[in-house]
Amino acid sequence: MKTFNVPIIYRSPLINAIKSKRKAEDKMKKDFTPTLLDLGPLHIYLARHFGFCYGVENAIEISFRTIDENPGKRIFLLSEMIHNPQVNADLQQRGVQFLQDTYGNQLIPFEDLKPEDVVIIPAFGTTLEIEQKLNSFGIPTEKYNTTCPFVEKVWNRSEQIAKKGYTIVIHGKPRHEETRATFSHAAENAPSVIVNDMKDTLLLAQFITGEKDPAEFYTSFAGRYSPGFDAAKDLQRIGVVNQTTQLATDTQAIADFLKQTMRQHYGLNDSNIGERFADTRDTLCYATNDNQTAITHMLHTPADLAIVVGGYNSSNTTHLVELCEEKLPTYFINSEEKLLSAEHVLHYNYHTKEELSTTNYLPAQEPLRILITSGASCPDAMVEGVIRRLASFYGVEGNIDELVAQLG
Repeated sequence: MKTFNVPIIYRSPLINAIKSKRKAEDKMKKDFTPTLLDLGPLHIYLARHFGFCYGVENAIEISFRTIDENPGKRIFLLSEMIHNPQVNADLQQRGVQFLQDTYGNQLIPFEDLKPEDVVIIPAFGTTLEIEQKLNSFGIPTEKYNTTCPFVEKVWNRSEQIAKKGYTIVIHGKPRHEETRATFSHAAENAPSVIVNDMKDTLLLAQFITGEKDPAEFYTSFAGRYSPGFDAAKDLQRIGVVNQTTQLATDTQAIADFLKQTMRQHYGLNDSNIGERFADTRDTLCYATNDNQTAITHMLHTPADLAIVVGGYNSSNTTHLVELCEEKLPTYFINSEEKLLSAEHVLHYNYHTKEELSTTNYLPAQEPLRILITSGASCPDAMVEGVIRRLASFYGVEGNIDELVAQLG
């Protein structure tokens, strides 16, 4: 796989040594057991896969190269380049300005742009409407486009389904940048609708089977269907794609349920189900799959708590938290600075969208066993920072340097 020129501030000698060793020992990525860092009174288990993915490293490389190649020019990001506060802050410190926030609200009017300005498209991609608007102001959108190739793969899959006459059902978070972009691209080629979760899917199935009046569809899915959508006709043949960072099990459950709905409603079997339901392969990215699988295997390891590191608005990170919460007390932090002391942590509750303050979060036992992972947009340097902060609470930070030397 291609390697990228990512700023050294995001790299970690410790994590790089661990990942390199695991890769050499397990080139086919079949071993999902975590890596144990035995620091004496503190045992840290690192997930087999975590941190920057291909799409994120690609976006970071393009963004920083764009800055270096355009001295004196105004440089804008359409919105957050990735969902990591440190990386976005670093870009802003280099003079990059955001045109929109993460929900698509305008921060700087497009009308203020000039043809000589540079606009970077984020890793999530963007809508066709925004591309056209930027082009109308003389801004080329293809030159500085960091859209993840795995997001584009979903767009291509949607187009393939559309050409065969299927309506596109998108499993994604309706307000997420990637879902908005995918919806725009899908709707260009076929009737499209977004389902957020299984609850939405159950409701959609009732319109498929006729249990609900098609007229109610437009209220139930307001803002989540394409222009001209005909609920009485467009749900007769469907295919499912997804936001690449969703929980794999959730997407599979949604696809399986809708497939079974079509099977029962139209009296189909395995040989003719394709008449009503598109045979789509999983459209999750490899990193999302690997990171989620690594978590499920890591959770077999006896431990006292889990720490997940990443941006609070990061979808893929949130799903890692969700998996960990099923088994262990889990603390979702966006930097080592949230570990205020051995007794006090600030952490994010993604259910209520608020940061919480918790005391006595580290059990008084030795060795203390902590599972650690991070999202696909989290720098490895931040994970090392968390490990070092935890080690400092036990006076064993020097043991980390010994580990780096041994691994190197």
